[in-house]
Amino acid sequence: MPRWVRFVHKGDSCFGTLDGDEIAVHRGNMFQSPEATEETVALGDVELLTPSEPTKMLALWNNFRALGEKLKLATPPEPLYFVKTSNSFLPSGGAIRRPSSYAGKIIYEGELGIVIGRRCKEVSEQEADAFIFGYTCINDVTAVDILNKDPSFAQWVRAKSFDSFGAFGPAIATGLDPARLTVRTILNGQERQNYPVSDMIFAPRQLVSRISHDMTLNPGDVICCGTSLGAGTMKEARNVVEVVIEGIGTLSNRFDQ
Repeated sequence: MPRWVRFVHKGDSCFGTLDGDEIAVHRGNMFQSPEATEETVALGDVELLTPSEPTKMLALWNNFRALGEKLKLATPPEPLYFVKTSNSFLPSGGAIRRPSSYAGKIIYEGELGIVIGRRCKEVSEQEADAFIFGYTCINDVTAVDILNKDPSFAQWVRAKSFDSFGAFGPAIATGLDPARLTVRTILNGQERQNYPVSDMIFAPRQLVSRISHDMTLNPGDVICCGTSLGAGTMKEARNVVEVVIEGIGTLSNRFDQ
């Protein structure tokens, strides 16, 4: 199953398919009949970029039954989501940075991400799979103390859109069955999250369909499916957070307090 990556090699932005430690370089458009070249490059010789360039990243709240039950939340009748702005996007290997304006807790949230492959507007659930290009790993970093700092206004966008707070990658995997996937998050070598994607309230095709009736989704856009039990604070002076989904890879980022 192909795993697509974007990268910089010898000063040029490129894309291709990752197999082990080797990338087969392609040309054209990743989402529209990409053409394989005869060139390959070693993964160790490139700088990874985010695997797509979204016009927007949308992220779900309360989309896993286990976490909702723990927090005593009612099952939502429709997807509840917020926006992470483009300045927050960060590739695997990039450094999560503490905002100079914020001294509170910063948490990690390991998630599955849906990557859109075709312009998508008002599609049915039955049609939605045809608009999903593939899946990626997400770390939905959050300045959690800001969320309810003002009792009159929940600050979701601000808390989640600081520079470097929207980590995703390293690749987009195609041909996967999301219901068979498991999300693991490892903080400083210790597993903190391990949950099945099948526990989702709204599955990927439902999310794509319902959100596409609210707004047009563009190629490369990302929908973060929400997180489950185990999201927590990065407390150490130096932290390494890894979000691991078999078949996609490992999203790895460092955060220094």
